Amino acid sequence: SIDTLIHAFIDHTHIDHMHPDAVIAICTAKHGKEIMKEIYGDEAARVDWLRPGFALAKQCGELVQQNPRLKAILLGKHGLITWGESSKECYKNTISIIEQAQTYIERNEKREKAFGGLRYRDISKKDRLSIVGEILPFIRGLVSKQKRTLLHYDDRPDVLEFVNSFDGKRLSRKGAACPDHLVSTKLYPMFVDVAPSEMSVQNLRRALVEETEKYVKSYESYFNANRNSQDVIDDPYPRIILIPGLGMVSTGKEKRMAKISSDIYHRSIAVIRGATAIDSYISMTPAEAFSVEYWPLERYKLTLQPKEKELSRRVAFITGAASGIGKAIAHRFAQEGAHVVIADLNATGARAVAEEIHKVHGEGKTLAIPLDVSDEENVVRAFRETVLEFGGIDIVVSNAGISAASPIDETSVESWDRQMDVLAKGYFLVSREGFRVLKSQGIGGSIIFIASKNAVASGKNVSVYSAAKAAELHLARCLAEEGGALGIRVNTICPDAVIRGSSIWSGKWREERARAYGIRPDQIEEYYRNRTILKVSVFPEDVAEAALFFASDRSSKTTGAMLTVDGGVSAAFAR
Repeated sequence: SIDTLIHAFIDHTHIDHMHPDAVIAICTAKHGKEIMKEIYGDEAARVDWLRPGFALAKQCGELVQQNPRLKAILLGKHGLITWGESSKECYKNTISIIEQAQTYIERNEKREKAFGGLRYRDISKKDRLSIVGEILPFIRGLVSKQKRTLLHYDDRPDVLEFVNSFDGKRLSRKGAACPDHLVSTKLYPMFVDVAPSEMSVQNLRRALVEETEKYVKSYESYFNANRNSQDVIDDPYPRIILIPGLGMVSTGKEKRMAKISSDIYHRSIAVIRGATAIDSYISMTPAEAFSVEYWPLERYKLTLQPKEKELSRRVAFITGAASGIGKAIAHRFAQEGAHVVIADLNATGARAVAEEIHKVHGEGKTLAIPLDVSDEENVVRAFRETVLEFGGIDIVVSNAGISAASPIDETSVESWDRQMDVLAKGYFLVSREGFRVLKSQGIGGSIIFIASKNAVASGKNVSVYSAAKAAELHLARCLAEEGGALGIRVNTICPDAVIRGSSIWSGKWREERARAYGIRPDQIEEYYRNRTILKVSVFPEDVAEAALFFASDRSSKTTGAMLTVDGGVSAAFAR
């Protein structure tokens, strides 16, 4: 930590450096020095703003040496330093200093209503989520022009009170309270001032475009006014977006980082509330903020972070992901940095896969959703949940499937309808909702169909299954034409005989296919292996590698393609 030097210069065994809301409220109050004296007398000293580092640490050390009665140092626009000869003594001192600041604020509030009182009324929770579900992909597209980013939506009461207030917009534009807030939220949020009474998706989209353009220009001006010759401008898009009636949208390269930014801005709101309750709020200046944001030591810390992986910053929606091919794809995508949605009719299995990925790759990387792909409402709901969780999608993998085998004269209408519902209608519904989100974002994406060798090669006693798979393949080709101008690529993988881990092969399908080939069910793996040109078995992980190729930028110039992963079945050769 850059603040380590403080611990070196203050000659005490235990030292705490914290950023408590109540104390920072005093440190950002216009008359903070006088208020500090009123609260602590001679037991606390103040250091006006200095960027963390050697000079600040040295000044703090000298103050403690010269004033044995001191118990704390308040850092202007920054935070609190306390100490003690034991961990317990230091802790008790820290808590005492914070409690005194909080008590002072509560006893001396000059305003009856926080942030000047409410300017706007709340929108109902149901209406909020309806609008947010429509608008988040559009926001994601606006702020992902340089780098894809994930979103976190927050409508907790303190956020709504702030964005709906008379003074919220003005106060938000004063700037960050301290360096530790700044690095997660930037100096200013973006405030989109659309009255809830005039709220519509169309009005909001128009306002978001205007405000984003203004924000980017403002950030570029801030950079150019303060830059040194070696500085290179960072992503100029906002980390925090405030919207009356709706709440807050935060951004980050991972869901976890977007949520951290949101949590930090809650602290900013609390600080502003405290400072304005007793005085007026004074934030970091642009020059002070720049000296931290573009400080070579802060920039160096960023270089120590792990290199971003191939699917970092992307969200993949995978159907049939509780087992077999879908499960392997989910694990492979997560391994390459993607956030993955595990969508499956088997809700218990979906949660289990999500938990497996969570344990390996950390919190915020997965979402398990029960999904029947043949049910329109179910599919619409699943994509809405995904958008509300991550802000949008980048990759859609249609993999959910069922199978049944019988001679055509023994095939029931019920069997035909069920297979067509899942394998044709289901792929259509998932693609339609995927297209809607991807079009709203406007930053392209990849749709991948997991079809079958049967899409191009006939199969004995599987006429319905094969017809449905052929429909998938041609649907993908049509969607590739439709999505090309939008940067939406659509490609198909045609595997064959992927038995291991498959829920389909654990049912009647194994027996039905063995009967068609005149072999025993336990001979099916050997039969398929010997049927291939390469004399190999095909596993879920093999299909996952093909899916990774189509999901990644390695295939950025490929669409409408079919890739076989079948060990070589000449009847399925592309013609």
